[in-house]
Amino acid sequence: MNTPSLSIIAALGLMAGTSLALAAANGPYPIRDPNTPGYVSARVIPAPGNPPVEAEGNFIIGPDYVQAPEYSANNNEPQGTMYDFIMGSADSKFYPGIVREANTFGTPDPADPAKMVVTTSHLGPYMRHVGVFVPKQYIPGTAAPFIVGADGIDTGMFLVMNNLIAEHKIPVMIGISIQNGGGDAQGSERGLEYDTMSGHYAEFVEQEVLPEVEKRCNVKLTKDPDGRATTGTSSGGSCALIMAWYHPELYHRVLTFSGTYVNQQWPSNAATPHGAWEFHEHLIPQNPAKPIRIWLEVSDGDLLNHNTMKDNLHDWVLANENMAKVLAAKGYHYQFVFAKNAVHGDARVKGQTFSEALEWLWKGYPLEPAK
Repeated sequence: MNTPSLSIIAALGLMAGTSLALAAANGPYPIRDPNTPGYVSARVIPAPGNPPVEAEGNFIIGPDYVQAPEYSANNNEPQGTMYDFIMGSADSKFYPGIVREANTFGTPDPADPAKMVVTTSHLGPYMRHVGVFVPKQYIPGTAAPFIVGADGIDTGMFLVMNNLIAEHKIPVMIGISIQNGGGDAQGSERGLEYDTMSGHYAEFVEQEVLPEVEKRCNVKLTKDPDGRATTGTSSGGSCALIMAWYHPELYHRVLTFSGTYVNQQWPSNAATPHGAWEFHEHLIPQNPAKPIRIWLEVSDGDLLNHNTMKDNLHDWVLANENMAKVLAAKGYHYQFVFAKNAVHGDARVKGQTFSEALEWLWKGYPLEPAK
């Protein structure tokens, strides 16, 4: 299909009707205290502030939030170009497409509550949009660093990148925002792509998406894993880490909001029976540290027991707190943010923190493109 393009400022029209001040409709979940016994010790940042971009460790922000200036268009800066193209299940050897029937869900396995039985999922086609941001400063023919985002198209991310590149705070880099294949949770295409504990999704991106990006947008993407990042929210966040964990030769930088480091995997896998909960339960503690730099956030009103499984493996706050513990114990370079007065995937939190989180994520990488 054709690849239309437009300036990043024109692309903001796609955000009409969406406000970064709106939080996700989340339902009533218990508000967790960041000082709960067993949680990590964290430095309090006075509101409305963010952790220092050079700092590592654990931080508490909120309860008030202010949108970062990088979310505002600046006509005085060079304007990059956004591309949009469509990929379909019929052309994918990795994901031929599944759907879970409407108004159905799975049921816990009576023999093992950590397993979800889904009988209403079957093959079904999808079409997905892929958005690409190419900064004005990109030099054609050079190998550019890039970031891959989930649940696209995230024009807000592209705008922040445009401004940070102009401010020389992040490298001249390509942004790639991939729409999921549809649905959510167990038995859905999105759940299959994002919650599966394997290298499959990273391989799909590597072999099917990135070649299309290079061809359609006339760019060259770096093969250096230090110049490759992943990002996402909720299951898109756990997917971001899954990509880097199973393929550290491809990705070294990860940024997540309300990461679903819980037991959402379907079908069940005997190697990782607790899904992404395994990251903090076994995988990170029991393996040598990998060359991954990670920024992660959770909200005090984040999800708890979001489905019918009573396996004690569905507490998003505890999962992210545990992630901070094991990352520190293994000596990872990380920054963990606990957001007060916030909900799952809170857009106010992202609106305040994302630009500085992105700057933190790219610390140590050259800002100027190779000639």
